[in-house]
Amino acid sequence: MKLREITSFLEMLAPLAYQEDYDNSGLIVGHPDKEISGALISLDCTESVVDEAIQQGLNLIISHHPIVFKGLKKFNGKTYVERVVMKAIKHDIALYAIHTNLDHVSVGVNKKICDKLGIKNPVILKSREDSIRKLVTFCPEAHAEEVREAMFGAGAGKIGNYSECSYNVSGTGTFNASEGASPFVGVPGKQHHESEIRIETIYPVYLEQKILAALIETHPYEEVAYDLYPVSNSHPQVGSGMIGNLESDTDELEFLYFVKKRLGTKVIRHTALRTKKIRRVAVCGGSGSFLLPHAMKAGADIFITGDFKYHEFFDAEGKLIIADVGHFESEQFTQELLLELITEKFSNFALRLTLQNTNPINYLI
Repeated sequence: MKLREITSFLEMLAPLAYQEDYDNSGLIVGHPDKEISGALISLDCTESVVDEAIQQGLNLIISHHPIVFKGLKKFNGKTYVERVVMKAIKHDIALYAIHTNLDHVSVGVNKKICDKLGIKNPVILKSREDSIRKLVTFCPEAHAEEVREAMFGAGAGKIGNYSECSYNVSGTGTFNASEGASPFVGVPGKQHHESEIRIETIYPVYLEQKILAALIETHPYEEVAYDLYPVSNSHPQVGSGMIGNLESDTDELEFLYFVKKRLGTKVIRHTALRTKKIRRVAVCGGSGSFLLPHAMKAGADIFITGDFKYHEFFDAEGKLIIADVGHFESEQFTQELLLELITEKFSNFALRLTLQNTNPINYLI
């Protein structure tokens, strides 16, 4: 199949617009029209992972972490980043990364952690702001249904588990077409009154151009009137971290040992136990210390993530347990997640999980 078939599917699940500003998710090496024989899935893209893809005859590597975070000015093999990119190009292997955009969707990295830990009905811990807008347009009553359907088909009107959401009001529009215009109704030089429907709907910002194109293509008027409004509402299904409840209250130490076993981590750095039961659990794959205030506000008994710094542990102030399981350990099951998602969509496509352990951190126990 074509590379673009796979990348389009991944970007439908986790739109590139949802990645952080510092990130570099997406197609890093390769042409969208390239024929793909199979893909190797990994957390990181290292030289050993590229070597494995070569040995397996796979010409696509899908990794969670991008191999390139900033511009490369030279390709002389002095750094591992340069060597990976050079080797991939030499062996015609495409490199694709799906990083913080996969962190920020409700079916992504944090949902996988919740599943591993038996956390029920998880929701986004910190919803993404400035990601929704409202569109208002006006069209003749007879064409309202066609215009609505076109905008819905382009991605407008989705609120949580509901789709095709809009608000519609009847009214009268007026206009006076200038000489040389070709009005759909009315005649140039004379004010026209038309029974119209005011259609309101919301949409994710990254789909704006697609939705406007659908509106203009289906709207009968020569000049389409529409308004775009910023919305302060946060997106309930897009954002950082997740939080949910265990099926029953659990002893603190018992739960920490459970987490250690389920995530396969050799060590958990944690704040002092509070001699209280664990029920409400917050998680964030990778580096999640920035979410501590949100975990506390949401009533979490424990916050499981990675990369907490020494002084940041004090910030818990006994209000919850911080459990730092490690960056790699919290994200390692992203590989399984990608395998499941892609296999469900492309059942006959050759997919392999890397055999390489790319964790750069070792533990002396």
